[in-house]
Amino acid sequence: MTTRIAMWSGPRNISTAMMRAWENRPDTSVSDEPFYAAYLALSDTNHPMHDAVLASQPRDWRKVAAAITGPAPDGAPIWFQKHMTHHMVSQIGRDWFGDVRHAFLIRDPVQVVASYANKRETVTPLDLGYDLQAELFDEVVARTRQTPPVLESSDVLRNPKGALTALCGALDVPFDPAMLSWPAGPRSSDGVWATHWYASVEASTGFRPWKKPSITLDADQDAVAQACQGAYRRLSRFRLEIPGDLAEG
Repeated sequence: MTTRIAMWSGPRNISTAMMRAWENRPDTSVSDEPFYAAYLALSDTNHPMHDAVLASQPRDWRKVAAAITGPAPDGAPIWFQKHMTHHMVSQIGRDWFGDVRHAFLIRDPVQVVASYANKRETVTPLDLGYDLQAELFDEVVARTRQTPPVLESSDVLRNPKGALTALCGALDVPFDPAMLSWPAGPRSSDGVWATHWYASVEASTGFRPWKKPSITLDADQDAVAQACQGAYRRLSRFRLEIPGDLAEG
């Protein structure tokens, strides 16, 4: 039986590095943002590589939901699915939520806005998906009657081994040290949009060491970050406790 893991993140988090960590396990297959094309088709949002994304994936969310709850690629025991919360617009159904295990990856909105602004000229709260992430969290709780694990990205960077051990424990799968590092370069599993967004992770061989960011936002950017703080803080209350005795090494 396959364990399907849906991890819900916003953009400019460490979600792709997290996908690398899971993909480096010999027992795991991964999927990269399977609802991206469906989201673009339903919202008519103008994203980088818009046409290429639409051409690369099914646009019908029902086909996507059926696929990600069906047989795992190559019959893998674990199937890690990286999802963006802002892709889950209201037209996309959620009846399939009970067929997967869920986890949530969060990051301080100030840091997300600063990173996102390096890739796009404008940023709005809708682009970052914080309110929808909180809504999806509530939906998962209502449908599964369980509180899904919430992982803070800074906790992962401070202590990858401890954070990933805690996440695996919460998802009832064994931790594998192979998750702590991976070969540099692109992957065939990466979405077509990787050429625009993934330069940093393609150069990586593990989670980058934590350092306190030095960030300056303009007034508009700061307003976006502040608009996202409420949802971020609410999810932060459920963040996993990271064992201090499980440092990397």
